[in-house]
Amino acid sequence: MITLAFFNNKGGVGKTTLVYHVACMMANLGIKTLTVDLDPQANLTSALMDEPALEALWSKDDSTILGAVAPILEGIGDVANIPALEVRDDLFLIPGNLGLSRFEDKLSESWSKGFGGDPAALRVTSAFHRLIRTVGTSVGAQIVLMDVGPNLGAINRAALLAADHLLIPLAADLYSLQGLRNLGPTVRKWKTDWRRTLDNTQVGFSLPSGNMSPIGYVVLQHAVRLDRPVKAYKKWLDRIPSEYRKSVLGDETTLWQQQLPGEVDPNSLATLRNYRSLMPMAQDARKPMFELRPSDGAIGSHAQYVQTCYVEFRNLTEQILGRMGISGF
Repeated sequence: MITLAFFNNKGGVGKTTLVYHVACMMANLGIKTLTVDLDPQANLTSALMDEPALEALWSKDDSTILGAVAPILEGIGDVANIPALEVRDDLFLIPGNLGLSRFEDKLSESWSKGFGGDPAALRVTSAFHRLIRTVGTSVGAQIVLMDVGPNLGAINRAALLAADHLLIPLAADLYSLQGLRNLGPTVRKWKTDWRRTLDNTQVGFSLPSGNMSPIGYVVLQHAVRLDRPVKAYKKWLDRIPSEYRKSVLGDETTLWQQQLPGEVDPNSLATLRNYRSLMPMAQDARKPMFELRPSDGAIGSHAQYVQTCYVEFRNLTEQILGRMGISGF
């Protein structure tokens, strides 16, 4: 079971939409996929569940991520195992909850205490990791995709510690570049601090390795003209490769220099066009954009757009799987 977190501390780049579509594509390829909504806004959960089901779920909370950490919050026990919801064939969900933000302070308090090997603090910090491993094993998940919020807080730190790999969604703008500058050094420090904690700790329960290995970035929601980014976006697209290498990979010496026309930065997984005209139809039909049919309103040029969307998301998903060493799908 391999865990992958989608993360950028700059919001509004289309991160949750990306997680949703990649998860559905993985399931379509026959890969058992567990999605985990660790964003207190719970947008991934609302994308995967209709409103009546969501209302019933949130009326109790005990089958959501909040229910899982409730014993820790209330000081009465360890993380509770909750069942994953099967939202379609080969696709499962640990639902999010707006109340998860209440866990932030508890996680923040436990971080520094864990440096000294405090078992109670380490149980708190490792709660997401242990829940994901237990639930993922119960459904036979091959891949776990985590959606996290756009910040550098304690919830995201605990979530990323549970990730084997990290994928960074970006928009082609100044704010995403600044997000890389904030994100990269912070994540590397989290990793260093956690590795130091592991070196000085022996406990009788599973702790995350804290690998958080970046597999690349995806640029989303750019405007295109004749399949090329418009001029206003191109200058930011051109700056992303070097900023990613410097800020995320910690490479201060190797800058990206395009050598040949059409040459792509090896850290770039995809640059996805804006499918704005398909999104309302997909939301109404409650399905990914690449599964839209004429009965959903995808006719004429929209039908061709759906096919293009399918090709792009399949190529991206295969790239992601390949970089995590998964083949044979």
